[in-house]
Amino acid sequence: MDSAPSDGPQPGSGPAANPLGHGPVLLLTDARLADGRVVDVRISGDRIQAVGTTGSLGPLPALPGAPTATTGARIDLRGYLLLPAPAEAHAHYDVAFSAALPAPPPETSADLTRRVTEAALTSLGYGATAQRTHVRIGDVHGLRRLEAVLTARQALRGLAELQAVAMPRLLTGRAGADGRAQLRDALKLGATAAGGCPELDPDPAGYVQVLLEAAREADCPVDLHTTGADPAQLARLAGALAPLRPRVVLGPCGALAPGGSAALASSGVRVVCLPQNGCCSGLEGRATGTRPGLARELARAGVPLSAGSGSLRDPANPVGRADPLEAAYLLAASGALDVEAAYDAVANQARAALGLPPVRVDAGFPAELLAVRGDSLAGALAGGHSRLVVHSGRIVSRTSAVREFADTVALALPRQSGSTGGG
Repeated sequence: MDSAPSDGPQPGSGPAANPLGHGPVLLLTDARLADGRVVDVRISGDRIQAVGTTGSLGPLPALPGAPTATTGARIDLRGYLLLPAPAEAHAHYDVAFSAALPAPPPETSADLTRRVTEAALTSLGYGATAQRTHVRIGDVHGLRRLEAVLTARQALRGLAELQAVAMPRLLTGRAGADGRAQLRDALKLGATAAGGCPELDPDPAGYVQVLLEAAREADCPVDLHTTGADPAQLARLAGALAPLRPRVVLGPCGALAPGGSAALASSGVRVVCLPQNGCCSGLEGRATGTRPGLARELARAGVPLSAGSGSLRDPANPVGRADPLEAAYLLAASGALDVEAAYDAVANQARAALGLPPVRVDAGFPAELLAVRGDSLAGALAGGHSRLVVHSGRIVSRTSAVREFADTVALALPRQSGSTGGG
């Protein structure tokens, strides 16, 4: 295993070597890729410009219009694995951190914006440079929660990409009149996608039809909640959504009926599963967990599968986390997917669910990257706590984990074990 200082990736020497405030050129050196290669990566603007063997990319060029001694930042990534950045494909930031709050939690604009922003930054710190949050609209909420998310999205511009899915509770009949109006207003206001849970409406099929009409009118994607427990209802839902593929996402399908994966595969919709507990705040009732073998069944059926966190310390999961690598770890540890497929579920598959282009550590691809302490992908998922996050070619977050032992324990360790720095 390559050695690395215990306090995280180190900036190289030089007048402009500030890892949190570099110029338009960034050089990442001695980074290990998932295939085992050790490379240097040069980033220019928001794109990867070149990838080569260690030392092959030469010194950083001078910045245009700057003194010849001024260059971009050089970051030493020895001991780190460099990966495409993960994405958070399914979150509920409007209720994040509410498990310990009074019920119902306070919903002033300032409080909502603060919690949404904190949730997004928490996920970003774990590596998710693109995130999608589902937001309840209508009823007593009106558009207040969505407005808070859009305010946070603006504040986070340049740090992370935050998408919002507008979720009305009811859309059919007289009771759904408010929801229909609020949905159209939400999409005009700036919501990224139309969503909700058809199972909460007295007429699930009618709910889907109203929502699809609004999505076509706004030319936006659709992201719906379902447990998938009713085979007949799931088949009707999959059939109704099929014409909109590939701009349709369905999840978390935690109670998917046997054979339901075939209906989803034939419809071509994407599924976002929630390995933490299979449930989220978008579905009412007690979380029952994900049916064993669900992810494996979906993957074998050819359903495009990604994974999200669902809950961040809200009533659906008071200990929920926003760490995409935890979702990948759970998929791999359960045997649902192999390690590479598990990480892909929270990286490029999750980006596809969000309508974003793929990322590879290769020239020409978007500079959306995660450097995590570890010598292999399995090692990173098992305990990679130290991380460096790159969004649009800029280092936007750095976390350094240090582990120290008492002297009596440290003296007993074999000398060749190296640094006591943690992951």
